[in-house]
Amino acid sequence: MTKRSFQTIGLIGKSGDSSIADTVQRLAAHLLDRGCQVLLDEDTASNLPKSSLPVVNRATLSSRCDLTIIIGGDGTLLQAARTLSDGHSALVGINLGRLGFLVDISHDTMLETMDSLLAGNYVEDPRFLLHCRIIRNGEDINDSIVLNDVAIHKWNVARMIELETYINGHFVSLSRSDGLVISTPTGSTAYALSAGGPILHPALDAIALVPLCPHTMTNRPIVIPGTDRIEVVIRSQHQVRVTCDGQASHEVMCDDRVVITKMKRPLRLIHPLTHNHFDTLRVKLHWAESPQNTRR
Repeated sequence: MTKRSFQTIGLIGKSGDSSIADTVQRLAAHLLDRGCQVLLDEDTASNLPKSSLPVVNRATLSSRCDLTIIIGGDGTLLQAARTLSDGHSALVGINLGRLGFLVDISHDTMLETMDSLLAGNYVEDPRFLLHCRIIRNGEDINDSIVLNDVAIHKWNVARMIELETYINGHFVSLSRSDGLVISTPTGSTAYALSAGGPILHPALDAIALVPLCPHTMTNRPIVIPGTDRIEVVIRSQHQVRVTCDGQASHEVMCDDRVVITKMKRPLRLIHPLTHNHFDTLRVKLHWAESPQNTRR
């Protein structure tokens, strides 16, 4: 498959973080020297008051950019992924802190790495997205795009909540618990992992349903095909919320329905050729060193 060239590049930095200014300016100057057109996200521009770069909104970034560079951490990329999901722009992350699962280019090597990516030396990593709808009395009251997970959870109450779960219209369970996490493979190393869920390889077309502190110990995580339709009916009078990617949160009521389906268009992540998913897992999850590092 012929790799796409990156001519128009968008820049998105961590929201409200003025410390990214120097990194954004250095990166933009480098890309301009390489003949790229560079567009700056309008929220990021507020941290660079003296920048001469064209400033555009997310919709314009999504439609015009071949590549969007995320400068920050995994949370910044998650937020950007939801707002850019309807366009054709690929995403790549510059990490300003600890190694991320999604943003994996070091700040120290970003200029050399960008030269390599522009020369076509990269791997493309498609990640599927979920569409989460909240339905009340037959009408949609909210919908969200999700890269990591949908968490249906109790809120400001000590009691468990009741949830009815259906898959492809078939009744699966009526559970009492602290909630339920519906996770993509991308999100399987986030909230779902903390709740005892399995780690799914990003290439899998699968979704994990992970209960949060279930009352019945036999209520265990399950993995289903990514094409399945999930519907969760709220059967609790207590305070319940639906949180998408740990960022967008919505209150739900008894008898509300949360419908989750896979989106047709995947997100396109870009990695350097040196990227390896298992290396990232080993470092992030503090697994044993690689064999060559343990030999004497």
